[in-house]
Amino acid sequence: MAITPRKMIAMDEEDLQILSAHCQDGVIKVSDIHYFSAEKRLIVEMNRFLWENGKKQNIRVRSVLHFEKVSKLARQAIDPAKKNDVLSLLAIVFSEKDAPAGHIDLLFSGNATLRLEVECVEAQLTDMKAAWEASSKPRHPNT
Repeated sequence: MAITPRKMIAMDEEDLQILSAHCQDGVIKVSDIHYFSAEKRLIVEMNRFLWENGKKQNIRVRSVLHFEKVSKLARQAIDPAKKNDVLSLLAIVFSEKDAPAGHIDLLFSGNATLRLEVECVEAQLTDMKAAWEASSKPRHPNT
């Protein structure tokens, strides 16, 4: 399936909100979360739902979410030993502590969280060329 891959960069909280909207309902295996502490880098591979595709087709694309300047990574309700566990990304949220530093939370269903202590917001989303029609569209209860 041919798509035009996206490449997005987030350098502040507003950019990160846009990136979060594009990543909502991304499906991630625990084995696809890679933290390189010496390089202060977190890489998360996911199957991203193309919300920007509108109502045309239900499409997922293989994407990579990349964070720089990560000084610490904490997990809640995510066991790195359970590599085949699947997480559904709900949102990415930045909370400033000592400008421009703070933490970025990747919030998943089931109250699972990855918390990144960061020197500043520096994130990137890159779509690969691998895309396919999804069997269904993610649904959210009306709030």
